[in-house]
This record gives sequence, structure tokens and C-alpha cells, in this order.
Amino acid sequence: MGEQGVWGRSAWPVWNPARPASRTAHIRGVVVLSLFLLWPLWEVLRPDGGGPDAAVGAVVPLYGAGWLVAMTTGPRLPPRRRILLVGMLFALAVVAALLRDGPLYLGHAGLFSFALAAAAWLFPALWAVLLGLATWVVQVLANWSAPGPVHWGHVGGLVPGIVIPVAVTLLIRLVVQLGQAREEIAALAAAAERDRLARDLHDVLGHSLTTITVKTGLARRVLESGGDPERALAELRDVERLSRQAHSEVRLTVSGRRRPSLAAELAGARAALRAAGINPVLPPSADHVPAELAEPFAYVLREGVTNVIRHSGATRCEVLLGDDWLEVRDNGTGQKTAGQHAAKPGNGLSGLAERLRAVGGRIEAGPLPAGGFRLRASRA
Repeated sequence: MGEQGVWGRSAWPVWNPARPASRTAHIRGVVVLSLFLLWPLWEVLRPDGGGPDAAVGAVVPLYGAGWLVAMTTGPRLPPRRRILLVGMLFALAVVAALLRDGPLYLGHAGLFSFALAAAAWLFPALWAVLLGLATWVVQVLANWSAPGPVHWGHVGGLVPGIVIPVAVTLLIRLVVQLGQAREEIAALAAAAERDRLARDLHDVLGHSLTTITVKTGLARRVLESGGDPERALAELRDVERLSRQAHSEVRLTVSGRRRPSLAAELAGARAALRAAGINPVLPPSADHVPAELAEPFAYVLREGVTNVIRHSGATRCEVLLGDDWLEVRDNGTGQKTAGQHAAKPGNGLSGLAERLRAVGGRIEAGPLPAGGFRLRASRA
């Protein structure tokens, strides 16, 4: 409900239901609220021998209708209209009290309790508490000004009529706020899971499909040129293996159990680059990389090598690896594509940046002064 909590100064409660209530549920709520009005209306309209005054009979139904509007549609109104609505309820309560028994009735009018409940439902909580305190002071003054001695027990008995409606309504507000927060958390969790699946599937399938395309193209060219059939068969066997591996990785990705290995990605990068006719220059080992950086660096290596194969037109790809940084460099001529990626990151670079931020790192991408392109991941 309130964006700054129950006690925030500007925490005007607002309904934000994930699913709008049906008409039946709305009617049921109005009926239940109407039942709450029976007691205060009877208190004002009770016959007492001569029957209620016609003016009271006109004011009290108007008060009841206003209270129902406040409790059902009030949270959707702007603050100024809420103030006017609650002010009208208090004004009608005062008029009903004066018409019923004169100024003395102000000291124990039950209609004030319902007006306070509406205030606690529509106003910031601190406002409702202060308004309840002011109402109690007015009722005490009304008892003080009445003829005869002041009955302090009666004055103390006014407190429950102030505290209970405000406290109960604020408690209901808190329960509703917690329910809405739970719905928002569930929606955010679902969105985060969708983002994770999209990012991981991009990382997994992008590289695997690129490698499969390169290897099947190489096998086709070998067969078309009348080359060694065994080499073509070897490439096709790799394609079959990669397809099975990609299928397994997709299952693990969907279940959230996939954990890439930097060493395995180095081996895969070497095979993919060679199949694409690109000379790989790779570090011999990744054992010195901290465990918390090995996984994001594996994704960076996979994305970088995939982009080199697909976009760069390079003949050489070099991977440099430090304790807390990794670079993928090429000598290609795809600066235009690279520049577009640097200026407006796509899904791949955006996903890498998100992974690096999770471990306190960052991603840099851009053309090299001497030509080619560089993708660098480092921990700041």
C-alpha cells in the first residue's frame, strides 16, 4: 500500500492488486462493510420513545453512504479528495450528534469511531494517529463543558473508541501491504528467472550453434572439394557430440544447475577457432583464476570467441588471462559490428555485464588502435 511503510509521512495507501477483484467479490465486501454500520446507525436512530428526528434520519444514511465510499473506492482517490471525504464524514458525525442530543452527545458519539477508521484507511498512519488524538481531546472537552461533575471514568472509557478503530484499521493495512509485497516479490522473482533463462540460453546456444555451423560448413567444404572423407566424418562426429552437449546444457540451464568450467571453455574455444580457420593463442591453464571469477570468465570467453567467429573475419584470436582479468583479442576487420556492440550492447554483452557486476567486476569492449577488437573482463 504505502510506498514508504505504514509510518511514512507520505505513505498514502493505494490499492495495487495483482488481480482486480471480481464484481461478486466487490459486492460481498460492500455487504460486509454495511453490516459494520448497523450498530452506530442504530445508536443514532434508536427510537427512545418518540422516534428519530427527520433531519437525523436524512444525515445518517448520507454518512453511511460516504463511509462505504471511503472504505471501498477511497484508496484510489488522490490525497486532496481523500481529505475532503474524511472531512465530510467528521462533519456529518458532528451534525448527527448535535441533532440527536446536542453538544453533550459529542462526548460519546460512535460515528466518530467509524470516521477515524476511514481516516486510518485513507491517510498516512501518523496522520490517523494524530487525528485520533485530536478527536479524543474534543470529546474530553465536550464532557468537560457539560453541566455537572466530570466523570473521569467515562473520559477514560472514550479511549477504546479511539484506539480500537485506528489500531485495527492500521493492522489491516499492514496485512494488505504485506500481501501486496509478497505478490510484487513473486512477480520480480518470475521476471528475474525469465531474464536468467534468456541470458543463459543465449550464452549456451549462441556458442554451441556457432561451433556446429562452423564444423558442418567445414565438413561440407571437405566433401565438396573431394578431400579426406575421414576428416569430414570427424567433423560430423564433433557436430553430433556438440549437439548432445548443447541439449544437456539446455536442460541444466532450465533447471538452474549448469556451472560452466573455464578450463573446458578454453578447450572448446581452441577447437571452435581451429574449425573456423582462426589461429588460437590461448593460455595453457586457468588454475590460478579465483573460484568466484572462473564462472563469469567462462561466459566471457564463450561470448568473446563466438563473436570472433561470427563477426570479426579474423585470422588470429588471442586470449590473455590474469588472476582477476581476462581479454579476448582478434585481428579482424569487423570494427563496424564491434563498434555497434560497444556503443549499444546487445543481449550478449548486457548479460556479461550483469554477471560481472555480481562479483564486483566490469566488462569493456571496443576496437583496438592497431585494428581488431578487444573484449576485457576485470574485477575492479
